[in-house]
Amino acid sequence: MHKSLILVVLLSTAATAQTPQVNGRSMPTPLPITDPIPAAREGRFPGTMAVAVDASDTAQGIFKVRQTIPVPSTLPVPGKLTLLFPKWLPGNHGPRGQIEKLAGLTITAGGKTLPWVRDPLDVYAFTVDVPAGARSVEARFEFLSATAANQGRIVMTSDMVNLQPNQVSLYPAGWFTRAIPVALTVTWPQGFKAAGALRPATTRGQTITYETTDYETLVDSPFFAGRHFKAWDLGENVTLNVVADEARFLEAKPEHIDAHKRLVTQSVKTFGARHFDHYDFLLALTDQLGGIGLEHHRSSENSEPQAYFTGWDTPSSTRNLLPHEFTHSWNGKFRRGADSIVPDFRTPLRNSMLWVYEGQTQFWGYVLAARSGLTSREDTLAAYANIAASLDTRHGREWRPLIDTTNDPVISARAPKGWVSEQRSEDYYNEGLLIWMEVDSILRRETKGARGIDDFARAFFGTNNGDWGVLPYDLSTITTILNGLHPMDWTGFFNDRVGKPNPRAPLAGFAASGYTLEYTDKPSKAFTASERGGGGTVNLSYSGGFVIGRESRLVAVQYMSPAYAAGLKVGDQLLAVNDKPYSNDLIKAEITAAKGAKTPIRLLIKSADRLRQVDLLWNQGLLYPSFKRTGTGPDYLDQLLKPLS
Repeated sequence: MHKSLILVVLLSTAATAQTPQVNGRSMPTPLPITDPIPAAREGRFPGTMAVAVDASDTAQGIFKVRQTIPVPSTLPVPGKLTLLFPKWLPGNHGPRGQIEKLAGLTITAGGKTLPWVRDPLDVYAFTVDVPAGARSVEARFEFLSATAANQGRIVMTSDMVNLQPNQVSLYPAGWFTRAIPVALTVTWPQGFKAAGALRPATTRGQTITYETTDYETLVDSPFFAGRHFKAWDLGENVTLNVVADEARFLEAKPEHIDAHKRLVTQSVKTFGARHFDHYDFLLALTDQLGGIGLEHHRSSENSEPQAYFTGWDTPSSTRNLLPHEFTHSWNGKFRRGADSIVPDFRTPLRNSMLWVYEGQTQFWGYVLAARSGLTSREDTLAAYANIAASLDTRHGREWRPLIDTTNDPVISARAPKGWVSEQRSEDYYNEGLLIWMEVDSILRRETKGARGIDDFARAFFGTNNGDWGVLPYDLSTITTILNGLHPMDWTGFFNDRVGKPNPRAPLAGFAASGYTLEYTDKPSKAFTASERGGGGTVNLSYSGGFVIGRESRLVAVQYMSPAYAAGLKVGDQLLAVNDKPYSNDLIKAEITAAKGAKTPIRLLIKSADRLRQVDLLWNQGLLYPSFKRTGTGPDYLDQLLKPLS
């Protein structure tokens, strides 16, 4: 027997012999857990990493990476270098790094292959023993991007590429990422033009080397590249860069671009300062590339339907996307919750202030869309009604406070939920909007119109003009500014709305403007647009409590609704309504016909491999939410949505 095998047998025998027994059960002592990966620390990393990415394989969606990492003379762990793949991603608010798509990893020094070991507790970490005298190591790997939707988001098509640097690079453990210099070189597909926050330093054909930056900024600087590309100057050093599936979708009219120019102007007026040296909207008009809306300090990744420009007059439920992501340059990037500031992409993000980071951004997204003319006042009010009704009817409000939903990016990572109205989701977005709407109404009412949330915005965001670093805040920062505008118990105000379960949505901001949430039998254009944007759903959330998707399958059932009481669930397929073959028009017609009646609506359902008939006890007809102004006082909402002069 080999000596090492004998030693293993002896050790395992000794461990077994020493395991205590209690009532006939062996109860070993668990082995201790240690973390050998060096923690990030301040201090500039010596040397500059070089990352070279071949992003030209549009046929198979494979990014090929060659990266050189200098070896410091003094390593955090002598003789060992640990390389990390970004795990906790800003904007995703959770551990969403796609480590499963990293493949083909080899690490060499001086032409010699260095065996790597993946950390068993942190699978994003790879450690190698560095030979004495080695001045650098080279890592080669591929990022195998999704080629079908069930693998993840599509980031490369035959006509466009969305390159996110966190997917095609590693970084050394032991340093703050903002202190690690890096230079990126990308080879783009033939005939493609690229845009991003990083500016080219040198260009040779389709290969571009970008300005040297730090690794934190690199990860915050994605690119869109496309065969069909067009850019517009929006003023204030802001550029709208658009790629499209076909060239015809780039045909924007002057009034379309003017609305985007007004978005920039209104944003700077609202926030009182700029926190970027330049800013790039990256916008894909596509039904091929995976959908995205992701913020960065000096850019944002956005996707809209192909007909964003060419179908401009058709109501859209996503026209607030660019205003939302642009707002993040101020809110979430410049002003950032103190507990979400981390030294690297391995340290977990704490998301307690997402009701500000995302909630107030959602608020400003709709306001700025209206102020700039990207959306009409009518459509904005209708969108508010959809938001209010959705949150007001969530049964999960009774047990889960809003603050707990800030954990949802970690808990569920936007995975589908069977009972979202009971589980809740990332409600801090839209419920945050409602809370900040109430803040505005309080300021306007109590100061007789002298103050409003714009005054808060200028005080909160309008400092350090030109600074595109980070200025942290906590709740006391917010309440101090608000108390300077109108003194009251703002801490208690937020604790009541954010920290406690509330059976009803916070709609006081609309009530203060004289608006009441009502339900009528006619859907708004915004409601219809949201159905269309959801892939052609039939939304009967308020007309029995369910939503029907493709192939007449249920994609949502409201908890404790008539549909819930009838035993329906997500995944059930509707085959017939009142003994007639199902159609979208039929279900609406039968619900309308049953209004005021006492007999149930009969539904034939297919659940897995079983058929069953259920009775839907609903006799109130079709109902759709809307805000109706019933008050006679000042219309604070109207004042809020008007453009700033």
